[in-house]
Amino acid sequence: MKKYNFLIILSVLFFASACSDSFFDLEPSDKVPKDKIYKTAEDFNIAVVGCYAKLQSQVSFYTECSEYRGDNMLLLAPTTGTQDRYDIDQFKETAANGLLDDYWANFNNGVYRCNLVLDQIDAAVFDSKLRNQYKAEALFIRAYTYFNMYRIWGGVPTTRTVVDVSEALKIGRSSEQQMYDLIAGDLKQIVDEQMLPVSYKGDNMGRVTLGAAQSLLGKVYLTFKKYQEAQAVLSQVIGKYSLQENPGDVFNVGNKMNNEIIFAVRFNKNIVGEGHGYWFTINNPANAENPSPQLLAAYTDPADKRKDLITYTQVESNVYILKKFYDTKNSTTSNVGNDQILIRYADVLLMYAEALNEVAYSNSPNSPALNALNEVHTRAGLQPVDISTLPNKDAFRKAILIERQQEFPFEGHRWFDLVRMGYAKEIMAESGHNITDSQLLFPIPKSVIERVNNIGLVWQNPGYN
Repeated sequence: MKKYNFLIILSVLFFASACSDSFFDLEPSDKVPKDKIYKTAEDFNIAVVGCYAKLQSQVSFYTECSEYRGDNMLLLAPTTGTQDRYDIDQFKETAANGLLDDYWANFNNGVYRCNLVLDQIDAAVFDSKLRNQYKAEALFIRAYTYFNMYRIWGGVPTTRTVVDVSEALKIGRSSEQQMYDLIAGDLKQIVDEQMLPVSYKGDNMGRVTLGAAQSLLGKVYLTFKKYQEAQAVLSQVIGKYSLQENPGDVFNVGNKMNNEIIFAVRFNKNIVGEGHGYWFTINNPANAENPSPQLLAAYTDPADKRKDLITYTQVESNVYILKKFYDTKNSTTSNVGNDQILIRYADVLLMYAEALNEVAYSNSPNSPALNALNEVHTRAGLQPVDISTLPNKDAFRKAILIERQQEFPFEGHRWFDLVRMGYAKEIMAESGHNITDSQLLFPIPKSVIERVNNIGLVWQNPGYN
């Protein structure tokens, strides 16, 4: 890990001179010193780790645009600095929302970093296996980035290469098919060509694996309603990882990159700039707005071990943190070091159950779909789900949705689950938000539309000004 984190710092310092988070973050091509930067395997390694480093700055995206947007978290009233969050939570956001503007810039900066690698990697002269790995890592991160953009904005302007500023302003929003072809295409190439190892050791722990590419591709297929494809690719992950014995073991900072974790954004509190502050803190548990009443009510069985993970524990005087993200500060850096887990095996099992159910509902008590659901359910200390309580496809789908809410709170899945599975309007109505179809997407940032200044290329999503 020391080498991994050193390379992150090195890459951040390198990219700071070339990238600022604005619009596409694309320097004119003639200003990119490609020959000086990308010659050796180590040059490419530093550049690829720079792609990973960008993911560290996206942690809040999953909180704002999924947990607050859904019904797991709520903000009862805005305070200084939280107006944009409040608007997202209350479905009142406009195209001028500063958080959305920041995410647009951040994501495109990540794409830029990946494209810098991908533009040159095929011509590089070093070990072909390592070259394929670095290429696949950049493809994976770019695909994940565009997937997140698609999930909140729909079609966005996309580019597979580094382009200069004037070219960037001529790129229009991609169609649904184009977004699918790009995102799924990149991931499918990684999977079909076996471009990544199945695991890493030592300093490389945390890099993208073949299982991570397969898992993300499965989620992409589910999102685009390609259920048979999702079933096929997720089946390749089943049995390759394992659940931890207890839900809390997954998040134990002394148990990082355990057998349940498939892909995580890595942090290290012992290195300056590589840790972070406490996540989800409050000063008084008696006045806590979160978890939301809706989330707390989801745990109907008192035996469910997962509910305790979203209760608070004291870490400092007047500072309380969710047990799921417990860590103590390093005395030198004053940071904690929880990794942000983006894909874990419990997610794969429930996605697999979802795909199987959508392809063909089964009322068998030994169906693969029910077995996958129950593997997660019983790990929480609960009795197996009886198929007689899930008499049809809709009931089974709803059971998966409930299980996902109980399993993944505060991990950035909720809103995307609601939209993908078709329950967003129904569930949000139960929370007092009668939303429209247009509010399943967010507004394109006003700054982007104004800068392009061509609604034939970049237009606003319906329902927003």
